[in-house]
Amino acid sequence: MKAKILNAILIVSSLFGYLEWGTGNHMFLFQAEGEILTKMFTDPQSIIHPFIILPMLGQLLLFTTLLQRSVNRWLTYTGLAFIGILLALMFFIGVIDTNAKILLSTLPFMITAFLVIRHHRKRAAQA
Repeated sequence: MKAKILNAILIVSSLFGYLEWGTGNHMFLFQAEGEILTKMFTDPQSIIHPFIILPMLGQLLLFTTLLQRSVNRWLTYTGLAFIGILLALMFFIGVIDTNAKILLSTLPFMITAFLVIRHHRKRAAQA
């Protein structure tokens, strides 16, 4: 049950990543995903990019683990890696730009990712 809770927190915390670019442009990832989902039906070619497809696929994989009786460790790791690519880049940008909003928005995901990996390693060591 703990693995499912951690995976749910991963999904939710990934949605609150904060993006800022240019002058006056900013958006949370859940807002960006809403726009992406609407464009999927109107202009599907505009959303074909690895930084769009991989994180959404990662969220889908993590959601799949919530529906399983026993959480699959490899699906969790794969989903975490797919989402982690984008959020690690955002974390790096927050550090380089010294942008506290971006940096702090990625920390819940990063902390939860650490806890997920630690949880699955402990379970694997016990087996």
